[in-house]
Amino acid sequence: MNISRDIKPITYLKANAAELLKQINETRRPVIITQNGEPRAVLQDPESYENMRNAIGILKLISQGEEDVKNGKSKAQQDVFAEIEKTLKEKMK
Repeated sequence: MNISRDIKPITYLKANAAELLKQINETRRPVIITQNGEPRAVLQDPESYENMRNAIGILKLISQGEEDVKNGKSKAQQDVFAEIEKTLKEKMK
C-alpha cells in the first residue's frame, strides 16, 4: 500500500471533488487531505467507515471484558449456563 498517492492538497479536492469521491468509493482507500502541507482531514467511503466504527466498537467491548476479568467481575461459564437453565425451567412450570 503506497499511502503517498492517497495524500492530496485541499486545492486538489476543490478542483476534483467528483473524481476523488469516485476513486475513494472504487478503491476503498481513504485519502488524506492536507492544508498548508499539514494533514487536516481523511475522506473515506461510507462502507469502510462503518466497518471501522464496528471494529472499534468490538475492540472497546473486548477491552471492557478484559478489565472486568481483571477486577473479578466475571462468572465461570458453567455458572452462567446453570443460571440460564434454572431460569428456563422456572419459566416452563
